[in-house]
Amino acid sequence: MESIEFAVIGAGLSGAATAWQLAAAGHEVAVLERSTPANDAGSSHGSARIFRYAYPDEFYTGLVQEAKAGWDELARLSGKELITPFGAVDYGSVRQPERLAAVLEARGIEHELLSAEEAHSRWPQIAFDTQVLWHPGAGVIDAHESVTAMVDQAVAHGAALHNNWAVTSITASNGGYLITSEDGRTLRSANVVVAAGGWLPKLLGSLALPSSFLANMPQIHVRQEQAYHFPYTDGTEPASWPTFIHKREGFQAYGLPGGRDAGFRGQKVAEYNGGKVLPSAAEQDGQIDPANRRRVVEYVEKYLPGLVPEPYAETTCLFTNTPTEDFILDRADGITILSPCSGHGAKFAPLIGQLGAALATGTGTVPEQFRLAAIGAR
Repeated sequence: MESIEFAVIGAGLSGAATAWQLAAAGHEVAVLERSTPANDAGSSHGSARIFRYAYPDEFYTGLVQEAKAGWDELARLSGKELITPFGAVDYGSVRQPERLAAVLEARGIEHELLSAEEAHSRWPQIAFDTQVLWHPGAGVIDAHESVTAMVDQAVAHGAALHNNWAVTSITASNGGYLITSEDGRTLRSANVVVAAGGWLPKLLGSLALPSSFLANMPQIHVRQEQAYHFPYTDGTEPASWPTFIHKREGFQAYGLPGGRDAGFRGQKVAEYNGGKVLPSAAEQDGQIDPANRRRVVEYVEKYLPGLVPEPYAETTCLFTNTPTEDFILDRADGITILSPCSGHGAKFAPLIGQLGAALATGTGTVPEQFRLAAIGAR
């Protein structure tokens, strides 16, 4: 039976990033992916994820700045543009653009705070209802290409990628762990990194973790989100559209140029946390909720005059949320749990890889608010 030093469960953004860092540090690594890296059934597929610095909490904005250095390194190593610069606008009474501006000011990040009228004159394709925060350093992450680039780096440093290797259990065995797949294959590993995304709730019951550790595990909600691509009206192009987050009472929306997923001819628009809650990713059905589609179309009609309010493509994706929307990065014995989720983890991927590798090897720490003991105390 094959025996290795580190097994990484899941080849999405966080798993691929961690495998890259572990392999680059000289460790023996196997990546066990239930399908293929960045497949459509996970949370890391497609060409469109928002990269932004705007957070109401300076803690997260600082982490984005740290992550950007990793993105720059990955772009250099892969020779690919993984983040396309579009800039971002944030607005709405719940979004509190003034508060966001104060955080960016404190962190030395370029930004402007505009009136609704000033913003509309600059982006007539959007109807603004409050002041608007603009920060040009934001953009769009190509998730699929980013995962591919990180897996390539891991493999180049000796990691083994095992596709179609769906893990069903991880049991303690002879000072390490015996990992079993759905089809009965087994692999023995001294350490395990679980980066299973929406499959984490289903795996938790079969992980050899101490009960005291699991007692602090928060409720994890997996949502089947829905996103729609709306065509640009005549005269508008992707380059003229920023990404946006619009949070107002009663409805929260976000949008970004859809890139390759949208045939480069439309904007991806979605309601934030508007999808149904699932027990785990295994129960997703890929079906669009007509009521959700209607809400998003009505939103586009009212607030996005630069789009034709008829989606030409639609899709589902997974958000895996903790109650506080903080990440879970923690370790017990030889098992490390990485769940940088809650719908906003993509932008942190290279940093999550660094933190995950340090945690798994015992060579570094992670922010305390990501540890289960701190989460359980809140």
